Amino acid sequence: MIDGDIPFPMLSDQNGDIGKMYGIYDEVGGTETRGRFIIDPDGIVQGFEVLTPPVGRNVSEGIRQLKAYQLVRKTGGAEVTPSGWKPGRKTLKPGPDLVGNVWKEWTVKDAFDE
Repeated sequence: MIDGDIPFPMLSDQNGDIGKMYGIYDEVGGTETRGRFIIDPDGIVQGFEVLTPPVGRNVSEGIRQLKAYQLVRKTGGAEVTPSGWKPGRKTLKPGPDLVGNVWKEWTVKDAFDE
C-alpha cells in the first residue's frame, strides 16, 4: 500500500497472483490487463470491467457504478438504478410489474435531466 495524496488505498500485484485469480493476467506478456472490480463488503464481486491497454477506462463511470451499488445495498434492494442513473435521480422499485416495463418508468430523458 502507498501512503500519499491518494484518498484511497492502492495495491501492487508484483507477482500477478491477484490478476491470475481474477483471470486478467497475461501469461505470455507477464502483465495484467487493466481491470476494475467492484467488490461489496461481503466479498462478492458485484461488477467488473476489463479493458486491454490501448483503450482507456472511464473513471467517472466507475464512480457512478460504485454509488449505484451503494444505494441498492443501502435500500436492501428496494430501489434499483437503471442505466445511466446518477445520484439524486429517479430510481426504480423492483417487482413483477417492472419486468418488461422499464421503458415506461425510465427514459433517456430521466438519465440526463438536471
